[in-house]
Amino acid sequence: MSTRPAAIGLAAALALAAAFGAAPGAADSARDTGTDTAAVGLHVRDGRLYEANGNEFVMRGVNHAHVWYPGQRRSFADIKALGANTVRVVLGSGQRWGPTPESEIAEVIGDCKENRLICVLEVHDTTGYGEEPAAATLDQAADYWIGVAGALRGEEDHILINLGNEPYGNDAQTNAGWAEDTSAAIGRLRAAGLDHALVADAPNWGQDWQRIMLEQAPDVEDPDGNTVFSVHMYGVYEDAGTIASYMDGFAANGLPLIVGEFGHLHSDGDPDEDAILAEAEARGIGYLGWSWSGNSGGVEYLDMAEGFDGQRLTPWGERIFNGPDGIAETSEEATVYE
Repeated sequence: MSTRPAAIGLAAALALAAAFGAAPGAADSARDTGTDTAAVGLHVRDGRLYEANGNEFVMRGVNHAHVWYPGQRRSFADIKALGANTVRVVLGSGQRWGPTPESEIAEVIGDCKENRLICVLEVHDTTGYGEEPAAATLDQAADYWIGVAGALRGEEDHILINLGNEPYGNDAQTNAGWAEDTSAAIGRLRAAGLDHALVADAPNWGQDWQRIMLEQAPDVEDPDGNTVFSVHMYGVYEDAGTIASYMDGFAANGLPLIVGEFGHLHSDGDPDEDAILAEAEARGIGYLGWSWSGNSGGVEYLDMAEGFDGQRLTPWGERIFNGPDGIAETSEEATVYE
């Protein structure tokens, strides 16, 4: 989630609401070739995410704002107790928050493993680059990941590395470099020996209303063919048709997609959370709701638990955990924990 809402105009919403066609073309190294990459744990094959043993893994979980609330370690157990199989953990690379040290990342991974959760680690400092003056670049995010690689290596079965949260705002000039910059960051991590499944966020504050990620994802280069793409669904996604069309666009390209963030309401509109959950479940697409607790600045309504208390779910928390197509109903624990 951005620290401030993206300015999404009517023209933008109408642009996204238009039917999505398959992106033209080229075969790409982001698309897995079918080679078995089980040796490196979680991996992409044929547009889906699999565990090392070949079990398909579909994320069902939430975001947890660890960098702002590092003392809320109980959250991992509470999120698991409500049925989640995944938690996306907010970290800082030092440009705006943190930096979260390598030792702390190791502790977070330990918390995830202790509670039998798959862990998506993300750097939040990149949020809104090109529109947010203080935002980090994806290259700076790559520096961070390489610098904390000691905590990451050997955990390929248990974690995914989310390159950078919402790495571009709505500035057309910087957005034009999304595929190239994403490829460069991936290449740097691969060269540093990080063979984990990676997650690449969309531009437009994650919402991709310009269809940049949808159209350019086939051009993203990953030598390992092990990248998952993530869209964030807030006010741009107010109707079921827009949600379904976006997901179908990725399926047409044979590329793996998750909804890395979404809410039941937002300052830029009223996302259709029921459709997001239903359409994701129908297609076997992972989803990670925003967020467990600790929201501020006028978006407190996005808290799922009051005061980080798993016994006090908000209406949003009840919906995503216990409602139709929600986490409790659809989540399956990763088999690495069997």
